[in-house]
Amino acid sequence: MVGAGFPKPITQPVAALTVLAFMATSGPSPVLAQRPAVPAPSPAPPNASPAQQPPGTYTLGGGDNIRIDVFDLPQFSGEYQIPAGGSIQLPLIGSISVQGLTLEEAANAVSAAYSRFLKRPLITVSLQATRPLNIWISGEVNRPGSYSMTLTSGTGNRPSVQFPTVVQALEKALGVTLAADIRRVQLRRRPGLGPEQVIAFDLQQYLQTGTLTQDITLRDGDAIFVPTATSFNLAEARQLADASFATPVDQPRNVAVLGEVSRPGNYVLLGGNTTVDIRNAGLPTVTRAIQLAGGIKPLADIRQVQIRRPTRAGGEQIFNVNLWQLLQTGDVNQDTIVQTGDTILVPTATAVNPAEITQLAEANFSPPVIQVSLVGEVRGPGVLRVPPNTTLNQALLTAGGFSPGRAHRDSVELIRLNFDGTVSKRTVEIDLAQGINEETNPVMRNNDIIVVRRTGMTQFVDSVNAAVNPTASGVLALFSIPNVVLGLLNSLGIIKLNTN
Repeated sequence: MVGAGFPKPITQPVAALTVLAFMATSGPSPVLAQRPAVPAPSPAPPNASPAQQPPGTYTLGGGDNIRIDVFDLPQFSGEYQIPAGGSIQLPLIGSISVQGLTLEEAANAVSAAYSRFLKRPLITVSLQATRPLNIWISGEVNRPGSYSMTLTSGTGNRPSVQFPTVVQALEKALGVTLAADIRRVQLRRRPGLGPEQVIAFDLQQYLQTGTLTQDITLRDGDAIFVPTATSFNLAEARQLADASFATPVDQPRNVAVLGEVSRPGNYVLLGGNTTVDIRNAGLPTVTRAIQLAGGIKPLADIRQVQIRRPTRAGGEQIFNVNLWQLLQTGDVNQDTIVQTGDTILVPTATAVNPAEITQLAEANFSPPVIQVSLVGEVRGPGVLRVPPNTTLNQALLTAGGFSPGRAHRDSVELIRLNFDGTVSKRTVEIDLAQGINEETNPVMRNNDIIVVRRTGMTQFVDSVNAAVNPTASGVLALFSIPNVVLGLLNSLGIIKLNTN
């Protein structure tokens, strides 16, 4: 019989499962003792087709430590470390290759070799210590490449070992990317010299039910491939983000935020509250990236925020999230997790719904305040810090309203610094009874300037006073208006600064 043992540390050999192989020869050896003849079963061929081996069968290779026992012949027994080529040197028979063989196949091969000298050789082969497993991981993982994985020893006087799994290998590669199709993870294995085996795993089913239909313990030389998903599911992406084999939450992600945000550009995003402490609990989501970019602008279309995600295959995933749905129904799946390389594009809305402006201004991805400058005949001229949903009428009232007897109340000048670097100026008719609308009561944008002109009589009186008292022309200098705003008004001809 031929024996196969269970893996164990070399310092604590475990008892081998002994399978006796009786292989008869034509005649007895004149020197070596023989065992009594017993009926022999048909032996398995020494090099059985690896394609017929079950996927979890362990095969020997360079670095393994084995023990070979020849029954009643301790001088021929001993422990051996298999070299890189897979051939070991045995007493009497010399070199024999066990590369790519199972324990049972190795015992058969040794028994066949000794049958030239022993009439009934009784051989036991047991595994004393396993070699580290070299695994290749590619596809949609954060760090593709080659990894060496050691086996985990148990406890007690007769410890066993635990082989690593596909999930543990993915964790070692810092997890799968969010572009991964975890329903079609492939394990590629070439047992011995046989054809390559390809085993598919549905890790999404593993996440949802905790069951796997196949053995996923790894063997030396295995290759794991994680394909790119052809579509993107927001709900499954949220489930994947919580998995142990996903990208760690505290791993920095470099993302670009463009479009209708206050400060477009590249940002490094971490899990946590990005406005308070980056180490607080939380996920690196789309809204947190928008927070880093200063929040959305008033004309942002949050219903069609686009995510552009590069893949390992050289392509790109493109999908939309609806942050309005997040605000209305609490659908957290819309606030999807981002990863390194993502581009977040917040488009411009074709129309603004006045009823939605207040809700948008109260969202955590809107800026907390904007700056609006009021110049001219108002009670409190200067720079106002107001909520982002503030309208022109509200800004006037926040500044105390028109100056009594001096202000031209029918209209004001609205000067706007456009996103492309240009400056626009228009006259807005004032009606304090109007609701939000772009014509008579527009929503203010950051750095807007409202100019309240004087009445004709006020201009005449001020001209006379300026002739009598020249210092009166510097009255605007008393206002708390930033120099950059005063310079812009002067260049547009709205005011004339006295440089004397």
